[in-house]
Amino acid sequence: MTQPPHSVLRQRHIIMIAFGGAIGAGLFVGSSAVIAAAGPCALLAFTVVGLLVMLIMRMLGEMVAARPGQGSFIAYIRMVHGPGAAFTAGWLYWFFWLVALGSEAIAGAIILHEWIGLPVWLLATALIVVLKLINLAAVHVFGECEFWLSLVKVISIVFFIVAGSLYIFHIFGTGVPVMHNLVGSGGMFPHGIAAMVSIVPTVLFAMIGSEIATVAAGESAEPARDVGRVIRTLGLRLMLFNTLSVALIVMIVPWSDVVPGYSPFVQAMQVMGIPGAAPAMRIVVLTAILSCMNSSLYITSRVMAELASYGDAPAMLRRRGGQKAPVNAIIANSLAGVLVAFSSILAPGTVFAFLLSCSGGVMLLVYSLIVTAYVVMRKRTPSGERARLFSIPFFPALNFLTLAGVVIIFVVMLMDPAQRMVALASLGTSLFFVLVYVVRWRVTAW
Repeated sequence: MTQPPHSVLRQRHIIMIAFGGAIGAGLFVGSSAVIAAAGPCALLAFTVVGLLVMLIMRMLGEMVAARPGQGSFIAYIRMVHGPGAAFTAGWLYWFFWLVALGSEAIAGAIILHEWIGLPVWLLATALIVVLKLINLAAVHVFGECEFWLSLVKVISIVFFIVAGSLYIFHIFGTGVPVMHNLVGSGGMFPHGIAAMVSIVPTVLFAMIGSEIATVAAGESAEPARDVGRVIRTLGLRLMLFNTLSVALIVMIVPWSDVVPGYSPFVQAMQVMGIPGAAPAMRIVVLTAILSCMNSSLYITSRVMAELASYGDAPAMLRRRGGQKAPVNAIIANSLAGVLVAFSSILAPGTVFAFLLSCSGGVMLLVYSLIVTAYVVMRKRTPSGERARLFSIPFFPALNFLTLAGVVIIFVVMLMDPAQRMVALASLGTSLFFVLVYVVRWRVTAW
């Protein structure tokens, strides 16, 4: 298929855009709360969730390679489940990343406030404005910015994995008692299996984002089938980054010493005697936040423009400027992101908490639709092409097992008092968009 002239994203851009959304402060800082709550078994939670995300990305990659040139993953949901499911999935996905944009803006502003001293609201607004200008530029400008921002994160993680591995094998430094750190303070399950199960939703939300690659693929200069192959491997790379990092942390630092809200990467590097660990990690965390914000603004604007092209959003949002970027969608999402950020400052316990709750579990529904779309598409494909286009083994048992994993995570959220409100609010948000579609469909039919 001939690519349009503005399709200038390369595979390296697509990979880094996906990492930009999937690797953020949730790993570098948020993992501390997970380890402190569950102990060494947090590693098992990261492994299981990583396998789940890897399988979902594998399904997405195979759909893109089998039916290239369709658009984002929402287009595949539309192809299989119809316009209603695509409308709901698209707006839920947009809402999730809009809240992420506003919340990450506040997180970045707080870090900058410690260095600059300007008001948090002003810094948050400035960050969104700068990223808006980047997104309004040519697509390759956004791609290059995201590439280098994400590259900082990837290099940091690779450095940590290499240094940590050398340290635990006593190749440099004094080494650590690995087994004592793992099981010396209550074993692998110090708070029981229930504690490990309760952190699974948090771990999942920290790993969400690699599906952004399917949206970026629509502006890629690479053949769609090649992009599909790249997408299939993203889940594996993400799982390895997360699980290896957490494994090294719990081997180097006793889990009982991990402080929630304080980067466990810094603690591990301080144990290893790496100088300047704390200031270096603050720079990495800020870079991760900027990268996640950049990807969030990109994804919300592209999804909104795609919805508008199908009549599922105001037509004005699909207009593209001279650089072929969806100008109106970028401006609209920048303003909406500022409003979300301001809600964090003005009403953190009410409006912002409500937005976080409403967006917290909606990705579970989106992932469920991706899995079912894959199953239906594969069954509909003629048997002569099926073996050539699709390769996930144990079909459809493994796919239904993946779907069951997503459902189990949601059930765990409903059973956990700390997560129950998020699950219920997410259900309410999903129902809201379904009702909006039904009302819109009825009005159009009349």
